[in-house]
Amino acid sequence: MGSATRRERVVRMSVEQPLWRALTAYRVLTVVYAIGLFASAYEVYERPWVGIAYYAVLAVWTLATLPQVSGARRCTKRFLTIDLAVAVTGILLSPVAGHERAVTGGSTLPSIWTAGAVLAWALKGGWRWAAFASVLIGAANVVQRGDISRSTVHNVLLVCIAGIAIGYVVEVARASERTLARALEIEAATRERERLARDIHDSVLQVLAMVQRRGTALGGEAAELGRMAGEQEIALRTLVAEGLRQPSRASEDLSQGAVVRAVTTYAEADAPPGTEGPRDLRPLLAPHANALTTFSAPGTAVLMPSAAARELAAAVSAALDNVRQHAGEGARAWILVEDEPEAVIVTVRDDGPGIPEGRLAQAEGEGRLGVAQSIRGRLRDIGGTAELISVPGQGTEVELHVPKKK
Repeated sequence: MGSATRRERVVRMSVEQPLWRALTAYRVLTVVYAIGLFASAYEVYERPWVGIAYYAVLAVWTLATLPQVSGARRCTKRFLTIDLAVAVTGILLSPVAGHERAVTGGSTLPSIWTAGAVLAWALKGGWRWAAFASVLIGAANVVQRGDISRSTVHNVLLVCIAGIAIGYVVEVARASERTLARALEIEAATRERERLARDIHDSVLQVLAMVQRRGTALGGEAAELGRMAGEQEIALRTLVAEGLRQPSRASEDLSQGAVVRAVTTYAEADAPPGTEGPRDLRPLLAPHANALTTFSAPGTAVLMPSAAARELAAAVSAALDNVRQHAGEGARAWILVEDEPEAVIVTVRDDGPGIPEGRLAQAEGEGRLGVAQSIRGRLRDIGGTAELISVPGQGTEVELHVPKKK
């Protein structure tokens, strides 16, 4: 199989971003609502010019600061402080405008726009920040009305509970994002190590094993070279196995509100441009046919995604390597390709001595990952499965099953 360069692509998104978009819309709608409420009761204000001046400032402020409420990064403490001051000022100016209902239970000049200021604090800093902003808004309502009425307490508690609840939800969401991001990055690192282990097994380890066997057979100085190659093979297998069992710690340098939405492994093969679409599996497997290996496939193309076809062909190559290495140079092998409606099935069978029970688990424990990574690992990465059936004295059969995506 041609060499492929793989990399992990991490796509990040903020799960709290929809809340910021909702807050942006809320601020615009509530400033329009507050102005409409003032216009409908314009004649009852003794000093309407106070309301007009305040609404002019409020409208300009709301529209000018829309970028600040588009996300946590741009929503600074300075902006939040000024925004809360605008809300408190509007509440305290309500009696000055001369609307009697402002001090007898009616709405204040900013009306429900003040809740948007509290929600901005909640989204930025969590429930503690929300509680602080809510208490300040509540205190301003009590001051402008001169007493603590039932309606005042009701409105203050409503804003306080809503702000604290949203702030708490945001804190929980951020903690979950960090946990999920770390888990997905660990998974990505582990998959990359598995891929490297497969590549090492298919190249370096096979060469070292061959040098060891040939050197031992030749004797003399070649035997010493073979012994050294054997030592390096064992050391490299141990290193690969330990690396797979101990994935590195995932990076926790995450921007606030960012989460790994998906981790996608993909290959950039050295195939010519424009050949990364569906690919016929048969030409990838046909070169294995020789005097000792029989290849059987359908008469029509067995189309698969290009990356999946390459991985499946590599798994077949690994299975045949195992035949040559463990069944002997004279062992016969058969490759059967079946193109079913729901899946592509490739079976590799040999007439060797078979695999003793428990040998695969023992080999994996010794760091020999040919079956675990070069075969099963590859099939797992493309959504398939690999089943190995072996009866001592009757050969081994490896069935590779790759479902077709609908």
